[in-house]
Amino acid sequence: MTVTASAATVSDFYYGAVTPVAAYLMACLGAALGLRCTTRSLRRPQHRARWLALGAVSIGCGIWTMHFIAMIGFSVEGALVNYDATKTLLSLFVAIAVVAVGVFLVGYRGGSPLNLGVAGTVTGLGVAAMHYLGMAAIHTNGTLHYDPVTVALSIVIAVAAATAALWAAVSIHALWASLGASLVMGVAVTGMHYTGMAAVSVHLTNVAGASQSSADLVAFLLVMLAGPLLVLLVAAVIVMFDPDMMLGETEPQESVSVPAPMFGGDSVFPAKPSVEPSQSRSSW
Repeated sequence: MTVTASAATVSDFYYGAVTPVAAYLMACLGAALGLRCTTRSLRRPQHRARWLALGAVSIGCGIWTMHFIAMIGFSVEGALVNYDATKTLLSLFVAIAVVAVGVFLVGYRGGSPLNLGVAGTVTGLGVAAMHYLGMAAIHTNGTLHYDPVTVALSIVIAVAAATAALWAAVSIHALWASLGASLVMGVAVTGMHYTGMAAVSVHLTNVAGASQSSADLVAFLLVMLAGPLLVLLVAAVIVMFDPDMMLGETEPQESVSVPAPMFGGDSVFPAKPSVEPSQSRSSW
């Protein structure tokens, strides 16, 4: 018996602009929180490790959440799409781990061109690995094929986006500048995802009689997204209600009772000299 595989029509926008816009916003949120956490780590050398860890988790969760929100809009005409839960969760851990490698490298060793190149390459390749591991979790009535040239382009974009993100993390500290940088980073990360998706074609071996994402699939992805979304919410609360955020631009630090920092950790960098009360700054 010979089974003939037929090419199926694939769409990344089954729900229109809702999923790409939501995915972009999550990428921006993760990037913004990561940048603010890195700024905290540089201003507080004695607490650097834990701020960098929170930044890595924020960026990693933001990238992963972006990916799977975008995947809610992925549909294959004539087939149902399901995901392997183990591989889906593994892709989340990969995203956090590789971002942590890059963030800790630049956080502790600085933003020299060589260090940024190494950290950006490792992180970018890891982000691409997260994307394609998430794609490997897909189960459908056929096989997925990838265009090698488009895949290579998506990896290049991932490395470039990761390098730019790490450069911004150690170079941009003003609030509005970092928020602007997070918007640009969101474009880069989301662009990497949809470039990778443009490489995909699906060849069906049999027809399931369905041409859209099922309610069960959407429910599964929403359950998977609940954890990372909660992590991003907690990270946002920590960053926004950090003592630095609560101090006024010109308010003397002696007049404010600042609670003990929530994060600790040692640093290989010497502590910076204290700033005069009249020069205290605020950023979140």
